[in-house]
Amino acid sequence: MNADTLTTRTLAALPTAAVGLFAGIAAVAGSYAAAGFTPSFVAAPVAGFLSRQLPDVVIRYAITVLGSLGQQLNLLSAVALVATVVGVLAASGLVLGRHLNNRAVPAVLTGVGTWALSVLLTGSVLLSLGAAGGAAAVVALAVVVRTVEVGSESRTVDGRREVVGAGLSVLGIGATSYVLGQQRTPGKGAVGSSPALGDSGANGTDASSRQALLQQGREEAFDLGGMDGLVTEVEGGDFYQVDINAVDPTVDESEWSLSVTGAVETEVSVGYEELRSMPATDRFETLRCVGEQLNGHKMDTALWTGTPIMDLVERAGPQSGCECVMLRAEDDYFEEFPMAALEDALLAYGMNGNQLPRAHGYPVRALVPGHWGEISVKWIDEIEILEREADGYWEQRGWHGTGPVNTVAKIHHDSQQDGRVTVGGHAYAGTRGIQQVEVSTDGGSTWNEADLTPPLDGIDVWRQWRYEYDHPGSSHEVVARATDGNGRLQSREEADPFPSGPSGWVSKTIN
Repeated sequence: MNADTLTTRTLAALPTAAVGLFAGIAAVAGSYAAAGFTPSFVAAPVAGFLSRQLPDVVIRYAITVLGSLGQQLNLLSAVALVATVVGVLAASGLVLGRHLNNRAVPAVLTGVGTWALSVLLTGSVLLSLGAAGGAAAVVALAVVVRTVEVGSESRTVDGRREVVGAGLSVLGIGATSYVLGQQRTPGKGAVGSSPALGDSGANGTDASSRQALLQQGREEAFDLGGMDGLVTEVEGGDFYQVDINAVDPTVDESEWSLSVTGAVETEVSVGYEELRSMPATDRFETLRCVGEQLNGHKMDTALWTGTPIMDLVERAGPQSGCECVMLRAEDDYFEEFPMAALEDALLAYGMNGNQLPRAHGYPVRALVPGHWGEISVKWIDEIEILEREADGYWEQRGWHGTGPVNTVAKIHHDSQQDGRVTVGGHAYAGTRGIQQVEVSTDGGSTWNEADLTPPLDGIDVWRQWRYEYDHPGSSHEVVARATDGNGRLQSREEADPFPSGPSGWVSKTIN
């Protein structure tokens, strides 16, 4: 085979490859249209597989450096893999159809093959028709466009027209799929925001008291432009989200149940309505991610509504040999820690006066005060009382985030007006509380006490701090440090997030 022949064949294959690529994209779009952003979306199980199989060092880099971008890249990689596999399938169908001189073969092979792939990945027979239909439609249109009638004869046109036709069909499918997928995604589009929690009847909480607490939290916050107040908004996506999923679980509250198992006298199980009827409380609580940077933004506070977790655990009569517990979730996440940490823990089903949003663990999540966010398991469905210690999900990957949080004073605001500088931020020390925040405007040589907001109604909450001073007339370094409620000063020793959470004093240069 000479070079000219090879080049001709390569150029001839390019339109087929392009149509295959468009078919792969259409498969992903069609799946989104049918399933929305749920576990039945064809890329979801692939993204989950990647997140569990990637080397620990890669996951660690994604968490500590890339943050939420890492999860987005993981999902994008899953989409690319699915589109590539479908693309190869579609291109093979086109080649086979031309070889057999059968115009139906490409679309049929692509549709059936894509449907089978989607069923294999998601287990959803009906919703997989979305992926199959999208891919098959692109291939079918490409075949029709490629062969046109001229008088009483048919002839094959330039492959570029085939590619253009396929590309235009993908644009149409993509736009339609976006609208339909938004409507089919819980918490998005036509579904709207999380509904109000309402009165909880005889269990001790009501809507009016929750709104009063939220209003109090908003009124007591410092007005520092560009910085979160004392209560983090949820529906706008301001409250940080970290979990092991690229696509969150979709749990039906009518089918959900929570069981207490393991080393117990009697296993206990409750459904959603029974849990809602148990004695409940409303309280503020702060969550902080063990993998965030020292002055990062993965620390937020909300008003939570729920029932004490020990009310359920004690029904079962725990008989733990190690005084430890494993919390398990619908998405196969699990974390182990000392059972003593559950003494003040909640099973939360409300957040800022609304039902718990899907992204934050709907219908029920655990809230374990004073500890890193990783043990406040979302979508919880089992409390296992252990006979012996075991590693949790992140501990198997080298993290040690089940202990109490580190004390921190963050600098998230600075502004200047009329020669005065205002700096501020949030301070947090878990259940130890914050006694004092000090600020240095000369790099740590001298210190002054900052103003603090009143403590919110809770046992595990942050406080805002604020400090104003005259600008010294030149560039200088501002440093913040906190003292917890036990009188212990925040550690100056700097440590990276891995493996036990960040530590050190936060500083910022002011010009």
